[in-house]
Amino acid sequence: MLTAILVMSAIAIGLGAVLGYSAIKFRVEGNPLADKIDAILPQTQCGQCGYPGCRPYAEAIAEGTADINLCPPGGEEGIRKLAELLGVDFKPFGAGAEPKPKSVAFIDENICIGCTLCLQACPVDAIAGAAKQMHTIIASECTGCELCIAPCPVDCISMVPIEEKITTWKREYPFYALRPVRQETYGQAPA
Repeated sequence: MLTAILVMSAIAIGLGAVLGYSAIKFRVEGNPLADKIDAILPQTQCGQCGYPGCRPYAEAIAEGTADINLCPPGGEEGIRKLAELLGVDFKPFGAGAEPKPKSVAFIDENICIGCTLCLQACPVDAIAGAAKQMHTIIASECTGCELCIAPCPVDCISMVPIEEKITTWKREYPFYALRPVRQETYGQAPA
């Protein structure tokens, strides 16, 4: 019994030493500028900038291969913060990157067939539901990226603009609603 404990301890210590050495030897240094840029971006992971997410866009800005004015969810305030961080002049939105009103997705529950394609497309898990069951949006998690609209085979998802008022502001971004989206709360959903 004592021999088994000693052998297991020796193996654990050996593996720990190998892992510790590997962590030091093969450590990858991140770009601290890309980290600061990524912290400014809204983290919607929507791809409206032409990059697959906020981190790749931040890395492209840090490398100088992308402009600072391609993020519609970040708005002009985001462009101003990026310009200030990088010490460059403010640029208005680039072509095709016009800002949209802050909004959340709305699922017409009478039309939803429960296909789960929207669940798979949502980068922030803001949709609740299961296969062959009705889905609904968790408004406090929805970033308004619109990635759930295209895969819907029955067109039951639409974007509902959020009226900017005290009750719809959460942290810095007004597009995070504090309560679930209801038709009677935000008006009639577009057909």
